[in-house]
Amino acid sequence: MAGRAVLHVDFDCFYAQCEELRRPELRGSPVVVCVFSGRGPDSGAVATANYEARGHGAKSGMPIKHARARLEGAGAHFLPVDFDYYDRISSGAMEFMRARADVFEYVGRDEAYLDVTARTGGRLPEAAESARRLQSDMLGQLRLSCSVGVSANRLLSKIASGHRKPGGLTVVEPGGAKEFLAGLDVSRLHGVGPATRERLSAMGLRSVADIQGSDVFELSRAFGRRAGAYIHNAASGTDDTPVRQRAPSVQYSKITTLESDSAEYAQLEGPLGRVCSLLHEKTVEKSVMFRSVGVQLFLSDLSSMTRSQTLRSPAGSLDQLRRCAAALLRAALPSARMPVRRLGVRVSDLTPSSGQRDLTGFF
Repeated sequence: MAGRAVLHVDFDCFYAQCEELRRPELRGSPVVVCVFSGRGPDSGAVATANYEARGHGAKSGMPIKHARARLEGAGAHFLPVDFDYYDRISSGAMEFMRARADVFEYVGRDEAYLDVTARTGGRLPEAAESARRLQSDMLGQLRLSCSVGVSANRLLSKIASGHRKPGGLTVVEPGGAKEFLAGLDVSRLHGVGPATRERLSAMGLRSVADIQGSDVFELSRAFGRRAGAYIHNAASGTDDTPVRQRAPSVQYSKITTLESDSAEYAQLEGPLGRVCSLLHEKTVEKSVMFRSVGVQLFLSDLSSMTRSQTLRSPAGSLDQLRRCAAALLRAALPSARMPVRRLGVRVSDLTPSSGQRDLTGFF
């Protein structure tokens, strides 16, 4: 009996592909897209690297100076991120895919889920053929390469899309799910981050096969009934989460690099206030109010952490933005393992400001 047919589309090194679209002469050369900190030409982290650069050992999250060292003499191009440009390329690609799905779910600039059950009758061979046509059309018309996972659910398709990069197509039949997953590290399961992976390893569960052979009650005792059941089901490829219609969420953010790393609120308060002021100017310019505020900390070891809050009703005053951001920063600092290097604030869940000249008119 036919079931669901779900595609997960993941663009290959998307930011680097965008840069190659803009400058075709870059193709074939190592390209490294970077988040520069502003403290020097080698200060910051790699956002993504194309496959030529990865062949030399450059990878996402690596300090720029380490990537430069590995690519010395390779004719590499180190470029700053340009999110506005990437958003424009992404929007076109998403609309291109949306027309090929029964239900389309935007996940991020470079990935999406497509439920194609109705148009394929839930038959995976037909879904795989749809995926091949999508890849071919995407490459031919948009000049973008993507990898696609095809299966009966979101979880398997997400894992499968990363199985044969770049430009790969991987189909996981329902009867082959456990075998497909067995040899993978537990971190390949969605939701299993470093902390959970470490706890599973301490229990002797390092591969998905280990979890498949484990006792669900043991997992429930260690992680709680709900999380334990999820981990056990995920290891078998079981997932009934539907693909939900979702468009890209609009949000605005501002980030600043600190003059010196710090974990002290007194030293972060001033930069936080300045970021809030710049962000508030943006919301006034766009005539929007916000219901969600988030603070992002980029730490000195290049890791990051976020804290966010949903307000009871839409807000728009600078004072309210500052107060909320300050509270989030105070709450986040005790959990920061390292001093803060860069500090950001974002607003989302936006609504029009109902014709007011500016948002402060509401308060």
